[in-house]
Amino acid sequence: MFELTVLGTSSAMPTPERSLSCIAMRRDGDIFLFDCGEGSQRQMMRFGVSYMKVRAIFITHLHLDHFLGVFGLLETLRLNGRKEKLTIYAPRGAEGVFGRKDFLEIKEIDGKWSEDFGSFTVSSFATKHAGTSFGFSIEEKEKVRFHEEKAKGLGLKGPMFTDIQKKGKLTVAGKVIKLKDVTYTSPGKKIVYSGDSAPCATLAKAAKGADLLIHESTFGSDKIAEAKDTSHSTAEDAATCAKKAGAKKLLLTHFSGRYADTSQLVSEAKKIFPAVEAAKDGVKLVV
Repeated sequence: MFELTVLGTSSAMPTPERSLSCIAMRRDGDIFLFDCGEGSQRQMMRFGVSYMKVRAIFITHLHLDHFLGVFGLLETLRLNGRKEKLTIYAPRGAEGVFGRKDFLEIKEIDGKWSEDFGSFTVSSFATKHAGTSFGFSIEEKEKVRFHEEKAKGLGLKGPMFTDIQKKGKLTVAGKVIKLKDVTYTSPGKKIVYSGDSAPCATLAKAAKGADLLIHESTFGSDKIAEAKDTSHSTAEDAATCAKKAGAKKLLLTHFSGRYADTSQLVSEAKKIFPAVEAAKDGVKLVV
């Protein structure tokens, strides 16, 4: 299970209602940030996300509206005596941007990067935007689950369930029971975050089968030409991507300030992909 808190949903500039791009993901007691726009640490304070528990920050691209909040957050952590390592994953050039702190590690990534975080992995994929830009795919590992009735019918009970997972097999009442005989694998959850991107095949491919696709929706159908000129997406573009990918749910974000009311964007997207909603600052989701 992933717990998400949307901290910022505005593109380019903040508005009185929206902060800049940032999504916090809570997993196993740690916080992982995806982008960290201006004002992100204050949003964390407002919406109950602990900045001291931030383990990693994933930056989609080196445009100010997606990373300017890192500097204030790092200084707050320093002032609070941060000792635990914090890692920033960002495109090439990041080492020259964020400077040095005793607790800070910077890893420059490319579109084929992937890392294991224990119960899940995070990987990057190239997107279509000005300069070098990536999206991120967060994938929970498969879970081993028991055929409970079958296992109990074969005599497994209590601590035997833990023992058979550790050893792979057990002898019960003179009969060898193998783990594979009483279990099955359940696919983990998958979340894909587009970052900034015009429609592109790599994004649709990465989002295949996603439980949640978080896709930028900077413009509506009234600004198609502007979307193309700036390498951004419309709500219809986001919906088309979700449909091609076979995603289960679409969350629109990164809205131009001209759309104070996002109902137009949701309406346009729903004509193509019904399972859609617009993100709002402070919204919490469980995936």
